[in-house]
Amino acid sequence: MSQTPEISSWKAWGIAIRPKTLPAAVAPVLVGTSLAARDGLFSPLPALAALLGSLLIQIGANLANDYLDYVNSVDVPGRIGPRRVAQSGLIPLRSLRIGTAGTFVLAALVGAYLTYVAGWPILLLGLASLLAALAYTGGPFPIGYHGLGDLFVFLFFGLAGVCGTYYVQVLSINVTVLVAAIPVGALTVAILVVNNLRDIGTDRLTGKRTLAVMIGAQATRGEYLLLLGLAYAVPALFWIIGWSAAWGLLPWLSLPLAVRLVRIIFGTADGTALNRALAGTASLDLLFCILFAAGLVL
Repeated sequence: MSQTPEISSWKAWGIAIRPKTLPAAVAPVLVGTSLAARDGLFSPLPALAALLGSLLIQIGANLANDYLDYVNSVDVPGRIGPRRVAQSGLIPLRSLRIGTAGTFVLAALVGAYLTYVAGWPILLLGLASLLAALAYTGGPFPIGYHGLGDLFVFLFFGLAGVCGTYYVQVLSINVTVLVAAIPVGALTVAILVVNNLRDIGTDRLTGKRTLAVMIGAQATRGEYLLLLGLAYAVPALFWIIGWSAAWGLLPWLSLPLAVRLVRIIFGTADGTALNRALAGTASLDLLFCILFAAGLVL
């Protein structure tokens, strides 16, 4: 495969890392760090390392996904989503393998520092995160091809991301942190749901059995609505039971964006519109979590 002449190498790698997905890596670190700050135990270096590690794992997973989807013949001509660099020949497969491995090595180095700071629980969490990133579309039982992607995204981008960020600063976990992780995981899964809703046709054709393929388009739309409802319920719960002041309701300021996205999801099956909804859901995830983090600290 040869490099497409009109796309520079730098731009090709920019496409490969999928910048629009990176808010999903930032959001759990924001919330976990805000909880540590609220408890008076904010630690800047571990927080920064957690952010860097989260971004590197997300980028590595994106590169691996691009490569493995092509190798497994899941990316087919006519797919509606953003351009894939392996499928289109923008980056040679060998270079993509090296880039993926290099990114995970950097993530492992960051993980080594966090393990030094916080001990063996972070070592186990880091290893599990790396394995999950590779197993999502690779290995003998790819998670994303067997309807388990939604669950694993919730676990790693919600529970693991928020709790891990809090733990490297505080060295303990409590119920408040676990509950605060729920909206983060729910909104990140919502990003995946839009992606899988858009790709139901091509995924079914190639034998990729996402949860959306299994339950169908209408139920997938219902899942999206349920996830957003769950996310917005948590700040209200925090306020009602006294875990936060009224500032904790700040995430509700993002509700108009959520309503617009729900209207798109339920109003169209057009791939271009769903691509906009995908980017919008990633923006919602980050905006909600910024407001949630601010409300927790205030």
